[in-house]
Amino acid sequence: MDVDKVGVIGAGQMGLGITQVCVLAGMPVALNDISEERLNAGLATVNGNLAKEVARGKLTEAERTAALALVKVGTSYDIFADSDLVIEAATENEELKRKILLKLCPSLKPDAMLASNTSSISITRLASVSDRPERFIGIHFMNPVPRMQLVELIRGIATSDPTFDSAKAFITRLGKTSTMSEDFPAFIVNRILLPMINEAIYTLYEGVGSVD
Repeated sequence: MDVDKVGVIGAGQMGLGITQVCVLAGMPVALNDISEERLNAGLATVNGNLAKEVARGKLTEAERTAALALVKVGTSYDIFADSDLVIEAATENEELKRKILLKLCPSLKPDAMLASNTSSISITRLASVSDRPERFIGIHFMNPVPRMQLVELIRGIATSDPTFDSAKAFITRLGKTSTMSEDFPAFIVNRILLPMINEAIYTLYEGVGSVD
């Protein structure tokens, strides 16, 4: 399936970053959150980020206006009725994500794909509460999304080949690089990063070197 229309759940830092890179790639985005206030603040943030790109000479004012016009917002999951791919980017809490996915599925078209931007939670477990585990995949964008090139794709036990191929093509269309991770805790990047951070703290604590 080609991904032309994207849904994003969560107008936080990750959700807004995903929204920004999608609209800059010419894809309409339906952005959802629990309140109009959060959505309005999110739109203002995206607009501000795009304005900075104009100031840097990386976008024209016409391109900024066209990109922003591709975003529609709503507090109901009904805005995802025509989305080809919906990416959950809510707080990193498994119970919350499971509740969102259960409520979301009835609003999706039958062939829509689902993804979670989780950085550590099992994709297989999250997919199990949906009505389409074969069309469920992990798409882990790095923070900040507009600047970070790498995206992890994580297959759950039921993720189909067409779903993986569509997700990979979607990431390529965004101009980013994908890598596949098996469904293990923390996947690849965080599994390497967090022990490295801990070791850096121990190195400082033991006086091996200074912060500088």
